[in-house]
Amino acid sequence: MLRFLSYDIVFQEIPDEITLAVNISNCPNRCKGCHSPHLMEDRGEMLDAGVIADLLERYGNAITCFCFMGGDASPLEIECLAAFVRKNYGVKIAWYSGKSRMPDGCSIRYFDYVKLGPYIQRLGGLNSVTTNQRFYRIEHEKMIDMTDCFFQIGNPVRQYEFNG
Repeated sequence: MLRFLSYDIVFQEIPDEITLAVNISNCPNRCKGCHSPHLMEDRGEMLDAGVIADLLERYGNAITCFCFMGGDASPLEIECLAAFVRKNYGVKIAWYSGKSRMPDGCSIRYFDYVKLGPYIQRLGGLNSVTTNQRFYRIEHEKMIDMTDCFFQIGNPVRQYEFNG
């Protein structure tokens, strides 16, 4: 059974998307230096298709992507819920997993984006050029590495001159 502790609309987890990110508890990865150690505990509200439907009914017009933040303890449930979202809602679907690869038996076909890799403190997160984590865009059931798009986050916005 999946449980979640919180959710929020975020702008940096999935580039070029307005994302409703759901923070799933019971993380089995136990990464040293984890920014969300409270997600290691098995607590929170149950996450199922009904809860997701309520969230998407409430926020669907304000978002372009739904992201499962975690769920590595129950990857087949994540896949099943992603299939539910794909079938019933017109948003993109993402999964942030701390595993190094897609779990056995899980398909990428229900996802538009997948982040893989445990957090290794000395290597940094997705915005570090030394990170071990990888961010993929899924196209035609192929994983396209887009990790380098995170290296630009935080850089100053370029100024443009318009000749009118």
